[in-house]
Amino acid sequence: MDKKFVLKLVREAVDTYAKTKKIIPIPKEYPSELNSKRGVFVTIHKMINNCKQLRGCIGLPYPDKPLIKGLIEAAVSACDDSRFLPLKPEELKHIKIEVSVLTDPEFIDVKSSKDYVKKIKIGRDGLMLSKGIMSGLFLPQVPVEQKWDLNEYLENLCLKAGLMPNAWTNLSAKIYKFQAEIFEE
Repeated sequence: MDKKFVLKLVREAVDTYAKTKKIIPIPKEYPSELNSKRGVFVTIHKMINNCKQLRGCIGLPYPDKPLIKGLIEAAVSACDDSRFLPLKPEELKHIKIEVSVLTDPEFIDVKSSKDYVKKIKIGRDGLMLSKGIMSGLFLPQVPVEQKWDLNEYLENLCLKAGLMPNAWTNLSAKIYKFQAEIFEE
């Protein structure tokens, strides 16, 4: 995948939206691989004293649309992540962008919750959990950055989904794994 093109496109989408609230059009020319349907997340970090602080992270977990559209949509959405105030133009010089292009989610079929330890690898696998109408997702880099072991990873995923921390032990909670190709400025 053309890392430079992807980062340049996402940066342009973020900058334009933060300054004008307008969504950039799909470029006339772009790498054909961006026509493939893939899940994608755009993460915006604000750099404070050389440390990354989350400023927005939104994405499309499922391969429902061409990546070229998903990149722009996720970039714009990350600017307006509801956990934060909208991204302001004066912040643009202090942010770094990260793009995670996802593989298709794969259901983790287990007979017992104890089997997850054999099927999930921290640093490789991002996770999605759903139970009823509740759901949560973590990109593969999150448990590494947070220094979580597998139990903490699963518990925090449950909490993010609005569930009790041990909800993952009940097999009615469906867990999917995916990997990500990560591009950073």
